[in-house]
Amino acid sequence: MLFLITSSAFSQDLYDINTIQTIEIVFAESNWDALLDAQKAGDNDYTEATSVTINGTVFNSVGVKYKGNSSYNQNYKKNPFHIELDTYLDQDYQGYTDIKLSNVFADPSFVRETIAYNIVNQYTDAPQANYANVYVNGNLIGLYTNIESISKKFVNKHFYSNNNAFFSCSPPDGAGPTSTSLPSLEYLGTNSSSYEDAYEIKSDDDEDATVAVAHWNDLIELTSILNNDISNLENVIDVDRAIWMLALDNVLVNLDSYIGQFKQNYYLYKSDNDQFKSIIWDLNMSFGTFGMTGETSTSGGPGGPGGGPGGTSSGTLSSTTDKAQVSHLLHIDDDSFPLFSKLMEVPKYKRMYLAHYKTILTENISNSNYLTLANDYQAIIATAVTADTNKFYTNAQFTGNITTDYSVGNNTAPGLTKLMAARNTYLLAQSDFTNTQPSISSVNTSVTTPTIGDEITITTTVTNSNTNSVYLGYRSDVAASFTKVLMYDDGNHNDGASGDNVYAVNVTVDKDFMQYYIYAENDNIGAFSPAKAEHEFYTLNATYATLNIGDLVVNEILASNDSGNTDEEGQYEDWVELYNTTSATLSLDNLYLSDSEDDKLIYQFPAGTVLAAHSYLIVWCDKDEEQGDFHADFKLSAGGESVILSYADGTILENITFGAQTTDMSYARSPNGTGNFVIQTPTFGIDNDTVLSTETIESDLNVNFYPNPIQSTLHIKSSVTPIQSLKVSSILGQVI
Repeated sequence: MLFLITSSAFSQDLYDINTIQTIEIVFAESNWDALLDAQKAGDNDYTEATSVTINGTVFNSVGVKYKGNSSYNQNYKKNPFHIELDTYLDQDYQGYTDIKLSNVFADPSFVRETIAYNIVNQYTDAPQANYANVYVNGNLIGLYTNIESISKKFVNKHFYSNNNAFFSCSPPDGAGPTSTSLPSLEYLGTNSSSYEDAYEIKSDDDEDATVAVAHWNDLIELTSILNNDISNLENVIDVDRAIWMLALDNVLVNLDSYIGQFKQNYYLYKSDNDQFKSIIWDLNMSFGTFGMTGETSTSGGPGGPGGGPGGTSSGTLSSTTDKAQVSHLLHIDDDSFPLFSKLMEVPKYKRMYLAHYKTILTENISNSNYLTLANDYQAIIATAVTADTNKFYTNAQFTGNITTDYSVGNNTAPGLTKLMAARNTYLLAQSDFTNTQPSISSVNTSVTTPTIGDEITITTTVTNSNTNSVYLGYRSDVAASFTKVLMYDDGNHNDGASGDNVYAVNVTVDKDFMQYYIYAENDNIGAFSPAKAEHEFYTLNATYATLNIGDLVVNEILASNDSGNTDEEGQYEDWVELYNTTSATLSLDNLYLSDSEDDKLIYQFPAGTVLAAHSYLIVWCDKDEEQGDFHADFKLSAGGESVILSYADGTILENITFGAQTTDMSYARSPNGTGNFVIQTPTFGIDNDTVLSTETIESDLNVNFYPNPIQSTLHIKSSVTPIQSLKVSSILGQVI
């Protein structure tokens, strides 16, 4: 039994925390700073850099601009950068095209942002972060934090799609003390214009206004259900992920976020399962640098009945003590923060929130992990910080901010240990965290390695929970939501004796793996196992029958289809033909088709797909999965590549490599099903050895057939009598 993080593998080198990146920007113009300032003041488009070099790799013609709101100032020598490698040319570094560089303008310690992203990534999908020395025209500008961009590449990596509704939840023109349009997720009616000053659409297609309207409507639907129909909230947003975000912002005193005055700095992406996924962004003012809570009253005092913090009536926290005592239930009764207040109205969601909150607190604050990270990161960057003559603080403040408060403009950057040690003491004294938490242990399955289709029992021992308050969450698709089902301690579900604190539930394993976790609660607080669920989970792997090599073969490939057979939409698309060489019907369950050695699991055959003896199956390789079951999410290269037929366990049935192809000529086995591959006229869905005359055939019955050979349509014409029945065979006798 294993548990693992949901995030998929992706190159980590650009964001390796132990390595300071080197980024060198070259502009042809010596007044590059003025050009970038002018762009920032205008339409904020990109200025073309002659080149950008990342760790020795040179990219020519690159888009560069300044970014940021409060972190940017035209008088700064060190402004934040946004580098876009593919503005003018199709190029990337390790798969990344957007490089976001922050100038550390409000953090003498230089480690707030990187520590925060490290902690956040333990519990939810978030950007990676490290450091980069940035040079322009040969001059060192300074040490920057290097933060992964939340882009379409990011959401595709984590949520397995990128063409759905996607919003940056920060006002497009920036937020300030006088801003009235904020991304609070309050319901503002059905007109998208009411939302456009608070949210920036990232999925907008300028050539298809219908798509933009649909995506705005998705966001409006979310706000409507959140504010008016909370019972259906899980249909439109990943509640668990939202709870993690809210808890992380609060524990880390990250008030330049949804829980602060401007209710901003997060993203929403709607996945294919119709749930919006929330993503934390912009953690540079975490650990108490930003002090505006957005509270209109502080009558409760720290932790008081209203959940309000101390400080002024405007909700601005002036002292480190006030920041340390921000209530974990900040905004619980404030309808202008509906993502928090509405969630907390649901007892189960509140108990989940407290469970997640306590996990973050004990795993990173109570044990001083944040301080270990701070010391480790400062050791990595100490030399680079000293060399940064454009930094906003002194070398003494760099080391001193671990323990000592410093002014940063209109704010104060608390000493990290001064803030977080006091915060830990304050929070652990709250009754929500002194209450006894459910205890979950001995999570087991009745079968260690089941076969697909088996019904299994999952059991666990739980104490200090309420009756009918233990749940199993499970799924067999990494892009799907977890299904939650009640577990029983009644003696009737393979759970032993009734009332023995052993809970069980039976589930059917319908795929080659199952991811699952346990949740339990009492009247006060919940608990998860693993504690980081749903971001981490247990995994049960199942076995399945595999075909023998040679039973199912890649029989024919057409990688450049210009005038041959068409798919259901009448489009000329690439295709792969499979052939059952046996005398038995074959099941294609759990089988994948791919054109990539690095990702052999691109296209999975639909469950229940079978292929009769000596029959053919065409898979269109067109990246148009919505057109039907047998449309794969990849295209073939006429220049040559591979076609791979395999299982997730690594079993490979076929790995066919082909070279450059000729348009409308196929790469086919000859003899059919068993021979080597040759270039020939396509024989779509029939025996590759079929040979027909190229002449029009005239039969004794005055029936004409044309053309031969057939590409897509065979015309049959009788000039004498209507055709009653017809059988067409090849010269080899095969019925076509």
